[in-house]
Amino acid sequence: LDDLLEKLKSNLQEVQARGGQMIVFEDEQSQLSSENSFTVLKVTSNVGRITAPITFNIALQLLSYHVALIKGTDVDQPRNLAKSVTVE
Repeated sequence: LDDLLEKLKSNLQEVQARGGQMIVFEDEQSQLSSENSFTVLKVTSNVGRITAPITFNIALQLLSYHVALIKGTDVDQPRNLAKSVTVE
């Protein structure tokens, strides 16, 4: 997992270099610093490492939903929605 965290930090730096605004959800173990011009939201949960992504996903979905409502976006029928397949 440390390798993935280092890759994530590298990706955050790429977004920052392009002037992106970031909100990062983290647990206690990631130890990201909010000094890097991104907002860090700590999500604490007493679940295991396997189920922790579910907790983070719920927080992200709620944030996305409320941001869409604030922006006046129709959350039930988003514009430009298209199915796509990405192959890595």
